[in-house]
Amino acid sequence: MYEASISGTGVFTPEHSVSNEELVSSFNTFVDNFNNENAAAIEAGEVAALEHSSVEFIEKASGIKSRFVMNKSGVVDPAIMHPLLPERDNEENSLLCEMGIAAAKAALADANKTTDDIDQVIVACSNLQRAYPAISIEIQSAMGIEGFGYDMNVACSSATFGLQAAINSVQTGSARAVLLISPEVCSAHLNFRDRDSHFIFGDVASAIVVERTENVTSESSFKAVDISLKTTFSNNIRNNFGFLNRCAPGSDQDPDKLFRQNGRKVFKEVCPMVADMISAQLDKNQVPAESLKRMWLHQANVNMNQFIARRVLGKEPDENVAPTILDEYANTSSAGSIIAFHKHQDDFQSGDIGVICSFGAGYSAGSVLLQKV
Repeated sequence: MYEASISGTGVFTPEHSVSNEELVSSFNTFVDNFNNENAAAIEAGEVAALEHSSVEFIEKASGIKSRFVMNKSGVVDPAIMHPLLPERDNEENSLLCEMGIAAAKAALADANKTTDDIDQVIVACSNLQRAYPAISIEIQSAMGIEGFGYDMNVACSSATFGLQAAINSVQTGSARAVLLISPEVCSAHLNFRDRDSHFIFGDVASAIVVERTENVTSESSFKAVDISLKTTFSNNIRNNFGFLNRCAPGSDQDPDKLFRQNGRKVFKEVCPMVADMISAQLDKNQVPAESLKRMWLHQANVNMNQFIARRVLGKEPDENVAPTILDEYANTSSAGSIIAFHKHQDDFQSGDIGVICSFGAGYSAGSVLLQKV
């Protein structure tokens, strides 16, 4: 068995950012138009009037202030309210391939590695743009990587579940090094006409290099100490979009074909589950909570992260212990905790311990305990 380490990370950030003010302006114009067009039905009690959103509501509910998107013009147009992403020819790199390559190149540079060092590519994300051929194999081919690749989807926990697969491959000798990529076009599955969720998601791609510790040549690396995974079924976060929709004509445009959630139940059920999972992992590895330097948590909601950190640490967490990036990026699904790790690790000294943890639909949760080499 080999020891596995994370030796590099990379992030691709789209050039277009949408502020809460811009999003609210678009949404409220849509609401006004809808209410005016349906005034008679609303007056008769046949249709429910839509309510305005507000910047204050968004920031209090989530901590989000802006988000990056692959296309801004469609998102902020009250007559469209979704990204405009033209279909590409089959011979062109797909959108997820393009995003993934950009993040992968940054991760390889950070790890001081080339494509010749990589034996396996895993694409782990919530929002795969097609069923097959696998995005991972497309990226592998486009980058000239030998070996093998596959896609996996465990919703927002995809990156931590992918990390387990990558670490296992390195530990067992199946691969010298693995490129784990999470390209997320979350804006394409978001219902921008839903007041309770129109602000939640943004687009991004993250990438991680996992390799044998003995082969690490980067300036900084983290040894994989332990991985804990958990799933339990719930309908409280769901997206019913899929190829079977064409077999039920008339319902393929229903709101349930986009992201939807029961946020209150998710908070109540997921937060204790995740906190208890991290605490059990620390106990298993004889790591006192007070010695945990950082928690790179899933960036879905600042209130959820504060609850989890408070429960694990037994005290009010400060921003340094549980850093936030969702104020700038919003919820980027599987990539969120990896972006937090990418941006908030430079102050670690040899021996310092931190945990990457993601959680989401399924329910699913993954926690990876790391130690600075």
